[in-house]
Amino acid sequence: MILNIARRMSTVDIAALRIKYKEKKDIFHESSIQVKEPFSLFRKWFDEACNTPEIIEPNAMCLATATKDAIPSARFVLLKDITDQGFTFFTNYGSRKAAEIAENPNVALTFYWLPLRRSVRIEGSAEKISREESEAYFHQRPRASQIGALASPQSEAIPSREYLDQKEQAIKDELGPEGVVPLPNWGGYLVRPSTIEFWQGQTNRLHDRIRFRQKLKDGETVDGEVLHQGESGWFYDRLAP
Repeated sequence: MILNIARRMSTVDIAALRIKYKEKKDIFHESSIQVKEPFSLFRKWFDEACNTPEIIEPNAMCLATATKDAIPSARFVLLKDITDQGFTFFTNYGSRKAAEIAENPNVALTFYWLPLRRSVRIEGSAEKISREESEAYFHQRPRASQIGALASPQSEAIPSREYLDQKEQAIKDELGPEGVVPLPNWGGYLVRPSTIEFWQGQTNRLHDRIRFRQKLKDGETVDGEVLHQGESGWFYDRLAP
């Protein structure tokens, strides 16, 4: 019934949409992970994504946040730094995402690199980076992007597109061609991960999922068969698809 309704709403047979993923010879084995902790593996996969011409924005990631009442929202942002502490992105501190992080710092990130048939899911908590770090990055951005950030009251209702254009032009007129753009209510967040899952698609839909965690549930023990001790305080296991 639901599928029939979906077909009537679209000229495409949605239920039949399907692409080939990896073949059995390309299974993602635990033995292929040289360093048994997630940051090294993420950097390896990210470098491969950056070197794949079909992937236009390898640092694009879906950020999911939720209010204190657990009402979720999601949007795409850009990864701007990766360290052994976590993943950094930048945004307006007056935005919806910033308001939700202030209420509930638990967030999730998802990367999807279709040409590689790979995805990475990250769960953790977000915290603001220092103003000094935010300001340093802000002034590395193209000047047009700096002015755009200053002009836009992100997530607020505005009367028209022309409203933004007029604000942008007013800032340009005030600063002139050489004036330093002041830092608006804008900056970075560091997402400190507690769980990172690496997914690789298989054509038979028996996808590979290897999960790294920093904490175990009550009663869980490292048995070396299902649950393994990794490096730098991480544990890892394989999940059924």
